[in-house]
Amino acid sequence: MTTQEQLTAWIDEHFDEEVAFLQQVIRVPTDTPPGNNAPHAEAVADMVQGFGWNAEKHVVPAQLVRDYGMESITNLIVRRPYGAGGPTIALNAHGDVVPPGEGWTKPPYGGVVEDGYIYGRAAAVSKCDFATYIFAVRALEALGVPLKGGVELHFTYDEEFGGLLGPGWLLEQNLTKPDFVIAAGFSYNIVTAHNACLQLEITVHGKSGHGAMPETGHDALQAATKILNALYAQIPELKKIKSKVPGIDSPTMLVGQIEGGTNTNVVPGKVVMKMDRRMIPDEDPVAVEAQVRALIEDAVKGEPGIRIETRRLLLSRALRPLPEGAKLVASLQKHGREVIGEEVTAQGTPLYADARLYGEHGIPAVLYGAGPRTVPESNAKKADERLALEDLRKATKVVALTLLDFLGK
Repeated sequence: MTTQEQLTAWIDEHFDEEVAFLQQVIRVPTDTPPGNNAPHAEAVADMVQGFGWNAEKHVVPAQLVRDYGMESITNLIVRRPYGAGGPTIALNAHGDVVPPGEGWTKPPYGGVVEDGYIYGRAAAVSKCDFATYIFAVRALEALGVPLKGGVELHFTYDEEFGGLLGPGWLLEQNLTKPDFVIAAGFSYNIVTAHNACLQLEITVHGKSGHGAMPETGHDALQAATKILNALYAQIPELKKIKSKVPGIDSPTMLVGQIEGGTNTNVVPGKVVMKMDRRMIPDEDPVAVEAQVRALIEDAVKGEPGIRIETRRLLLSRALRPLPEGAKLVASLQKHGREVIGEEVTAQGTPLYADARLYGEHGIPAVLYGAGPRTVPESNAKKADERLALEDLRKATKVVALTLLDFLGK
């Protein structure tokens, strides 16, 4: 039996254990918001201790977390150093999740296994890759062959809020500087690039007035409507902009939330809108933000009694391919063909993720892990989120074989 065959055989032999581990990971809730995620990190640290591993617990200062809009964050680093002379590869998955919402036919934190699937919030995005990465590393170490370099497991808890207190915080605190990163993804596609995201909160201040005498007020909703019209008028222009990155099309923009007014018979004195502008990797986020802010201001310029406040909620930069990452992509594709029996594509995605933060520090990063071909198939962020167990098995093998390529002597 070859070394590669031994590696995949170990994963098969321990697959029931891997599924049981994933069930445990799913069963500890991490709804974000509110974002009380330290208990999950503590539970995972205890779990990996059972494998003889030590998980460093990096607690983000409480005030910083509260100011950010969350309750608690403890990020984990599990360091597995081997012999001298090889690279350090970080494997990153996030444990924070959007709340379950309505419509589930299975308990969202049950980890129910049925008909070849495991169900639960984050079964596919991305608690599954806690299992993928841990069992890939365990399989590698179980070979007993000489290894060089090292692995770091990064389990972070801030992806839904942008990642700045997850991987971003670990990197800013100089707690890690790996040579390569594989971050949570899906089994049939390697993501090499993703969009940037700008989110703004626009507060339109007017003046309330009696509905019988609207001239006594300054209608914030009328002003907000002018802003909405100006923003949505840009959409046809955005569709004309095309990315050169395969898998990514054009920028998008929408207003996702509007709140305002006090009563049916009162001139609205204040309206708050939250907007989302997705930027393709080819765009400059600084220039885009300046353009959007100018568009907003110009829409209501000269309106009597109207004042605008625009606050940035999020600026997530794009993930762009780095030349050094080509070797990582080639290895994942090679083993994807062997294990899955079909071509594993490598391309960009219009989504955004916290893997970009590694890229911003000059670290080649790609997204690859357990999951189906498309997000809709997984019900990610919807009711009855699920993962095919065979996709978990396949991804674990592909990651383990890739680690062997980089770390085997």
